[in-house]
Amino acid sequence: GYTVVAIDYRHAPEYQFPAQLEDVKTAIRFVCDRAQEFEVDGDRIALMGRSSGGHLAMLAAYDPDSIPIRGLINYYAPVNLTQGYYDLPNPDPLGIQNILRDFLGGTPEELPDLYDRASPWHLVAPNLPPSLLIYGQRDHLVQAKFGRNLQEKLLTFDNRSIFLEIPWAEHAFDAVHFGISNQIALYYTERFLAHTLSNP
Repeated sequence: GYTVVAIDYRHAPEYQFPAQLEDVKTAIRFVCDRAQEFEVDGDRIALMGRSSGGHLAMLAAYDPDSIPIRGLINYYAPVNLTQGYYDLPNPDPLGIQNILRDFLGGTPEELPDLYDRASPWHLVAPNLPPSLLIYGQRDHLVQAKFGRNLQEKLLTFDNRSIFLEIPWAEHAFDAVHFGISNQIALYYTERFLAHTLSNP
């Protein structure tokens, strides 16, 4: 019963931030401007993303100048890029610091303001859309504790937020569609969407 629009964006290192966020916002406006043509309800939009897509979905949903978003679903997305640069997983199979330098063009010492602008952590304020945060306890790319910290900050500002930590799950656990981790996450995702989008 949901209309799903799957979008893409320019990728680093060829394109650096904020190009990716600009693309996401352009896509949202495109859909809203053509809501009647696409047969979607522009007043009942939820954003969902996985990993880097979840990171961009948070930045778009929490942006005070964004169109109203009814809900945000984040699967194992980075939260605070400065903290993530220094607090590395062990093992660190993809080289998080190299990824962040490619994405932003430098280190936190060189570009502190840009790291802040690219971190959903710094957009947390009252009256944000309800959030569903899903993380794997064994994630070696984006550690679950970052999602837990975001949950605590969201609640401190009296936002509605649910944090789901799947004990045995790694990054991209949902790639195994019929795996138990993904089935748990899908259940909560569907229930969250039903709740946040059901009211007119």
